[in-house]
Amino acid sequence: MATKIRLQRGGRKGYAVYRIVIADVRAPRDGKFTEKIGTYNPNTNPATVDLNFDRALYWVEVGAQPTDTVRNILKNEGVYLMKHLRGGVKKGAFDEAAAQKKFDAWKADKQKGLDAVAASESKAKKEAAAKELEAEKKVNEAIAKKVAEKKAAEAAAKAEAEAAKAAEEAAAEAPAEEAPAEAPAEA
Repeated sequence: MATKIRLQRGGRKGYAVYRIVIADVRAPRDGKFTEKIGTYNPNTNPATVDLNFDRALYWVEVGAQPTDTVRNILKNEGVYLMKHLRGGVKKGAFDEAAAQKKFDAWKADKQKGLDAVAASESKAKKEAAAKELEAEKKVNEAIAKKVAEKKAAEAAAKAEAEAAKAAEEAAAEAPAEEAPAEAPAEA
């Protein structure tokens, strides 16, 4: 029986989540499968993979052919590296402990790289948020400046109107006082 390691679609419309399954080549995509060895969620950043490493390694070693996407997933998880290292152990190039040591070193290096990427992404998000905050502060300062100018103009107009009104009142009182002083001069 020819077997494939492939993805079986699940989830809802617009949000696909996949099972990584071992299935006969002739079976339909979402049909009968031999064994489920993991899940794959491409919707998260980075994509989430939950894989039964030992079973995946077993099926790759017995000759199950993965699809392109599953091959990439298995490479990223280290299944193909472990298969390669086990081949070296069978040929006598090194022993099982050395193979495990090499695999652990690869896994630690990969994890360090993933941590660095996650740190740079979080730093970029913080910088973007800081830039947005600065831009918003500038906009708010400009608005506050316009509001202050408008209030100052209104206060100046109001003060000018009050000064004009006071001048009119003073002008109205001044001629009334001067008129009686001129009348006795004619007599």
